[in-house]
Amino acid sequence: MLTMLTSMYLMVQAVSSQAKPIRVVVTGAAGQIAYSLLYSIAKGDVFGKDQPIILVLLDIPPMLPVLDGVVMELQDCALPLLMEVIPTDKVEVGFKDIDAAILVGSMPRKEGMERKDLLKANVAIFKTQGAALDKFAKKTVKVVVVGNPANTNCLIASKSAPSIPKENFSCLTRLDHNRASSQVAMRCGVSADKVKNVIIWGNHSSTQYPDVHHAKVDVNGSEKAAYDAVKDEAWLRGDFISTVQLRGAAVIKARKLSSAMSAAKAICDHVRDIWFGTKEGEFISMGVYAAGNSYGIPEDLIYSFPIEIKNKTWKMVGGLPINDFSRAKMDATAAELVEERDTAMDFLSQ
Repeated sequence: MLTMLTSMYLMVQAVSSQAKPIRVVVTGAAGQIAYSLLYSIAKGDVFGKDQPIILVLLDIPPMLPVLDGVVMELQDCALPLLMEVIPTDKVEVGFKDIDAAILVGSMPRKEGMERKDLLKANVAIFKTQGAALDKFAKKTVKVVVVGNPANTNCLIASKSAPSIPKENFSCLTRLDHNRASSQVAMRCGVSADKVKNVIIWGNHSSTQYPDVHHAKVDVNGSEKAAYDAVKDEAWLRGDFISTVQLRGAAVIKARKLSSAMSAAKAICDHVRDIWFGTKEGEFISMGVYAAGNSYGIPEDLIYSFPIEIKNKTWKMVGGLPINDFSRAKMDATAAELVEERDTAMDFLSQ
């Protein structure tokens, strides 16, 4: 009798877990980053191998025919966790009752376009999406902004969604973090998972500061400070930094297209860490609201800091010693973000 009751209980538990899919929206869903991203989400790489998912694909009206093809491909993957795929060009559909929003779509910079024109176009996009999040999404929604300029777009979305906690918004600097980890790993002749606690400070732009002063490298089972493992200070303070800062442009020059596979992988890493937490003793890089930081960064910014995550709540790693070399670079990228923010806020108030 007990065995039968146990079996019935397990069946009920299985049914109830299957009955609670989470809703995840991806914007710019017809684009190349989303094309690399959606499969990983739908097969369980991000939210877990037993978490059913409803995928909402949001894009602009001209892209709806392309979205139909993406929907067909997702259906044809026959993925057991994928309960439903909803293509749409309407924000009220896209953001309705969602648990996670991955905002990939943005206005790309076109030839001859000034930065202020790019900011103006993106303020309009992220003001609309922020307002839609505020009106239609769950208040617990986790929002990740990928579309560039990611930090300032994230700030605008957050300001346009006042009923959703600012801590629920973050922007992607994990791609830069992964790039930095990989460069150090290759230099040391180890795999990328042997490098931990690199930091990306500031803006997801060419002013970002990839910092390895607090990073560790596992070399043959012995953990060393990155500077001791690399043994090349000139490289770490020179070519390493510029390689990470300019990697996106280098990929575009080589492939004639922007980073997609690596961006999608970084998004997966970022969201999975939000959902399941960071490893004990490790921190990652995320653009988050700067309020209360211990590093003298202006507070009304989305700025990339070292972050630990537990129970879907991030915490800034504070109190790390900062030398003069790092201080200057952290302040330079902050200054760029302040300028971006002020320009964007002028557009937001119009």
